[in-house]
Amino acid sequence: MSNWPSNYGATCSRESLGLILGLLGVIGFSLTLPATRMAVAYLDPVLVGLGRSVMAGVLAAALLGYTRQPLPSRAQIKSLMVVASGVIVGFPLFSAWAMQRLPAAHGAIVVAILPLFTAIAGAIRLHERPAPGFWLASVSGSSAVLAFAVWSGAGRLQAADVALLIAAMAAAVGYAEGGRLAKQMGGWQVICWALVLAAPFLLLPVALAVQRHGATAPISAWVGFGYVSLISQLLAFFLWYGGLALGGVVRVSQVQLLQPFLTIAASAVLLGERITPVMLAFALVVVAAIAIGRRMPVAQAAS
Repeated sequence: MSNWPSNYGATCSRESLGLILGLLGVIGFSLTLPATRMAVAYLDPVLVGLGRSVMAGVLAAALLGYTRQPLPSRAQIKSLMVVASGVIVGFPLFSAWAMQRLPAAHGAIVVAILPLFTAIAGAIRLHERPAPGFWLASVSGSSAVLAFAVWSGAGRLQAADVALLIAAMAAAVGYAEGGRLAKQMGGWQVICWALVLAAPFLLLPVALAVQRHGATAPISAWVGFGYVSLISQLLAFFLWYGGLALGGVVRVSQVQLLQPFLTIAASAVLLGERITPVMLAFALVVVAAIAIGRRMPVAQAAS
């Protein structure tokens, strides 16, 4: 045991905390699609997809001001705009448009491939080097979720499916860049600054959406909108980016393989969708893939 790395315990502790934070973030994200579907049933997708970021941006600006956070550097601003394009504009807008046309369970295709997309983006952007077995476990888990999507009727590629795929790719880029930047700024600072920087550009399309389509909706729609604004677009990112920074983008992203099934459970409660034994069987396969991938080594980039 004399040659055991002296920082092994600290490394494992950071990684474990990163996985816990990532899981809590995923739990918060898991209600995003059902809540979005509740909102877009009555409100315009642009209002829901971009308006949620405007509302979250107001809260983010207040928090940054109250805690007197230092302004980001020019290089950090460039990275923040990448984050904003992915998780503040790309994913919310395309997923809101898709949720107006597809049930929330069908939307599981988004979160099904997000871990794989995020791992790829993280490996490229952060120079993380997962072992081949990690990729095999990741692809196996993602394939299981995609097979579930095919079984449940999501196999035929429609325009809304393309929108979901674009949303997933946008989110993956935002996750990877945000996870990298969180090591410098802190997880909650990343999403707050990204929201503040993006908000001025979102005001006009949101105002036009309200002018053209109105903003009259029942309380259920506004509850959904409130959830995606406060939780999905802000508080869950505090946990998620913190987890990515501590545990590594490639490894922590695999926790998101659980999200489709958490979303299905939320859809059953909020939207009355039915959970079947086949769904639970697929969930077990995905959990097994996560457990296997968790044990595979991932070489981190040098600090």
